[in-house]
Amino acid sequence: MYPAVLIVDDEVTIIESLKGILSDDGFEVIHAYNGYEALKKIEAESPDIVLLDIWMPGMDGIETLKEIKKIAPNLPVVMITGHGTIESAVDATKSGAYDFLEKPLSIDKVMVTINNALNFRKLEEENIYLRKKSIEKNSITGTSPAVQKLYGEIMSAAPSDASILITGENGTGKELVARTIHQFSLRPEQPFIIINCAAIPKENLDSELFGHEKGAFEEATSKNKGKFELASEGTLFLDEIGDMNINTQAKILRSLESKTFQRIGGGRTLHMDVRLIASSNKNLEKEIEAGNFRKDLYFRLNVIPILVPPLRDRKEDIPMLVDMFLEKLSNQSSEKKKTISENALNLLVDYEWPGNVRELKNLLERLSIMVEKDHIDMGDIPQPYNPGCKSVKLAEKELLLYEDDLALAKKQFEKDFIKQKLDLEGGDLISAAKKLGTSVKYIKKIIHILNENH
Repeated sequence: MYPAVLIVDDEVTIIESLKGILSDDGFEVIHAYNGYEALKKIEAESPDIVLLDIWMPGMDGIETLKEIKKIAPNLPVVMITGHGTIESAVDATKSGAYDFLEKPLSIDKVMVTINNALNFRKLEEENIYLRKKSIEKNSITGTSPAVQKLYGEIMSAAPSDASILITGENGTGKELVARTIHQFSLRPEQPFIIINCAAIPKENLDSELFGHEKGAFEEATSKNKGKFELASEGTLFLDEIGDMNINTQAKILRSLESKTFQRIGGGRTLHMDVRLIASSNKNLEKEIEAGNFRKDLYFRLNVIPILVPPLRDRKEDIPMLVDMFLEKLSNQSSEKKKTISENALNLLVDYEWPGNVRELKNLLERLSIMVEKDHIDMGDIPQPYNPGCKSVKLAEKELLLYEDDLALAKKQFEKDFIKQKLDLEGGDLISAAKKLGTSVKYIKKIIHILNENH
């Protein structure tokens, strides 16, 4: 399908001339002699680009451009005039024109401008699509009243530049909330930078946040940009800010108040333009009372508070989450998607989930590896999610005492031991492997071999 060009000009000779050239190059050409007619043609025929004369009787080009942007904001408009001035170009650009051409028209320049504008529009559409996919990927899944309330708070908070404090238990999805706010903010195309305040040693946190100059301290062998600088014009997400030390809190507060900062070891003052989102699984008001968190920083961050509900308060979302995770795990492994029985699903719905959505995800990842058949039954659900399997577990351990083959007993013990460790770690393969002093790959391999022999 060829791109459609709408030519808007009160001079018939201009329209006919451009129509002949563009038609020869494969474009579909539509024309209008004034602004009113142009608006009707846009609504009726949805052109891909508009060539618009500035000087027309009645509604002039600038007025027409403004109206076009109201009904079709992403439609590229190239302005044409035989009386071009800097003022006209500035007015057109401010009103949303893609480019500005002067009469007499250079055909080569017309073709280059049209193709550039169409490529630009294609890129914009691709960005919109990718942004939509990113929003879908990072959004909180669920239709429960608790999640709908959360959605409403996110949509209200996102368009402003006010600081946001996201609170909630571990594993509830605070980072997903922060990403969604960024995607719906006024800065979606700008960086989204994360710093986990609990994971960085106290002595390194200032450098990570503000950056440093070469030679600022012994390990500073080169200049380094901090997270405030990397997040310029975008969003900085301070994850688990309740674990930040008091001295760094004071420096962040000063930067927020002055909207400036300096790299460590540097004398140049840098301007700060970031949207700040912080999160914490701690009760910061209690941390303030204990002297671990600054009250003035808390008020600076807590302009818009958002509480992410625990999974136990949105249990009606569990079936949807289970289906989503099983789908994702299938795509990652390129294996058939596992199904789950109603009784097994009911066990998951009845559980209280102290580790929240993260714990549910880890359990399903574990089941997708350890359950070899395509269907997950009630008997496949381990403790503590399945209280009914306790007696079976005890019986299995007692049977080891009657096993004559030491090698088989070792294998069975290893299987039980790994399962138990996974239970204690909420199904988190990475954490279990770390505790066992081995690799995730090894655990998966052993489970696979033992399941084959089972």
